Amino acid sequence: MIVSDMRNLQLVSTLEADGRLVAELVEAAVPAPTGHEVLVQVEAAPINPSDLGLLFGPADVANADYAPGRIVAQMPEPAVKAMAARVGQATPVGLEGAGLVIAAGDAPDAQALLGKRVACFGSGMYAQFRIVDARACIDLPDDVTSEQGASAFVNPLTALSFVEVMRRDGHTALVHTAAASNLGQMLVRICKEDGVPLVNVVRSPAQVALLKSIGAEYVVDTSTESFLDDLVNAIEATGATIAFDAIGGGKLGSQILSAMEQVANHKAEAYSRYGSNSPKHLHIYGALDMSPTILNRNFGFTWDVSGFLLMPFLEKIGHHNADRLRTRVRDGLTTTFASSYKAKVTLEQALTRECVLEYNARRTGEKFLVLPQR
Repeated sequence: MIVSDMRNLQLVSTLEADGRLVAELVEAAVPAPTGHEVLVQVEAAPINPSDLGLLFGPADVANADYAPGRIVAQMPEPAVKAMAARVGQATPVGLEGAGLVIAAGDAPDAQALLGKRVACFGSGMYAQFRIVDARACIDLPDDVTSEQGASAFVNPLTALSFVEVMRRDGHTALVHTAAASNLGQMLVRICKEDGVPLVNVVRSPAQVALLKSIGAEYVVDTSTESFLDDLVNAIEATGATIAFDAIGGGKLGSQILSAMEQVANHKAEAYSRYGSNSPKHLHIYGALDMSPTILNRNFGFTWDVSGFLLMPFLEKIGHHNADRLRTRVRDGLTTTFASSYKAKVTLEQALTRECVLEYNARRTGEKFLVLPQR
């Protein structure tokens, strides 16, 4: 294969100095892989919330200018100042995907993947071809398609990491918000397999029914009048003292900590003006709500709120443990870690107004899949 003769169509996002955010398809040469690198013909790549942060951020996509293969939107002035370091940089978008390895560097691990279908983690997967480090690839089983393997990293490893963090920090049960998402459904299946009590927080009766249908035992609905009581009851039944919040903004995280404190106080033998000594930890890993995070301090003093990112955690636990998690994902891509998509779109369709307003709304359970070869 003569790589130098190939051309690549890829999606990049550029923030201009005047505050314009330009998302567009550009054509570029395809470099030859060297060393540990492989060249992947990308066949499928999901649109994750983390991708949207780079692709559009807080830009006004509703009032943007749309042309075939190009969007120009205005970024709020505070965001332009905060993102000054990326001004003028055409940044490839897309954290993960899957496809066929069509060329490889001379390193043995790269050569071993030549001709195989792989799932990949790395920047710029919204492209027809992408150079990726072989060590950031999962060799897909023969019966797994690229569409089935495209979401093999972000959601599956994040869900597995929640349980890993829970165990490492001495907790025995957990709470998860936006729980009807693809990630949330994976977490339900993981917890069932591992015998971990899980409280699922959703926002509609339909989402309650969805999670119940796949075996979730404790599902509470924020849209009901009994939500806070239901949350306390579920936390009391499970003993959950750690939560992972995809929402970020608003008061939901505070309500979860308060419910944990109520449960701890129910069991307290004596009153303390400092609250219970029961540990309560809220990890914020998403930003579906961009408003400020509100904490009403009615949960004592034994608590923590922190951010959570997947890659720093995987680095923290070391290669052996990270490989253990990746192997579990590979073995369960069509079962425990299966993903579903609302729509499948081409690179060109992904930049149309209709599609952008749909997937940028970040609705739970409405994920899009990009098919760059179509």
